[in-house]
Amino acid sequence: QVQLVESGGGLVQAGGSLRLSCAASGRTFSSYTMGWFRQAPGKEREFVSAISRSGLQIFYADSVKGRFGISGDNAKNTVYLQMNSLKPEDTAVYFCAAAAGRTPPAYYSPTTYDYWGQGTQVTVSS
Repeated sequence: QVQLVESGGGLVQAGGSLRLSCAASGRTFSSYTMGWFRQAPGKEREFVSAISRSGLQIFYADSVKGRFGISGDNAKNTVYLQMNSLKPEDTAVYFCAAAAGRTPPAYYSPTTYDYWGQGTQVTVSS
C-alpha cells in the first residue's frame, strides 16, 4: 500500500505559478505510475499529467501541455506538478494518484489508479 499527501495549493492570480507536491509513504515510490488529476465543482475528475516509474514516459492533457511540468524525486518519494501561466479555468481540487506497476494504457482514466491523496485546492483569480 501507499499513502499520498498533496500540498502546495493556494490562491494565485492568472498568469502566476504554483508547484504542487505529492509525498508518498509505504511501498517504494518508484514502483508506481504517478498521476495528477483535477476536479472542478460540478465536473468530473479529469486527467492532468502522469509519469512512469522510470520517469521516461510523461503524459499531459492537451489543456495543460506547455504550461505544466511533472517530475519525480525517488530519493524523496515525491512527485511534483509545476504549474505555470495559470488560467482561471485551472481552478480545481488537484489530486495525486498512484497506479501499481508499469504505465497502464489508460493512464488518463481515474479508474486506473489504485491510491489517491486527499486533494489540494488551486484557485486562479482573473
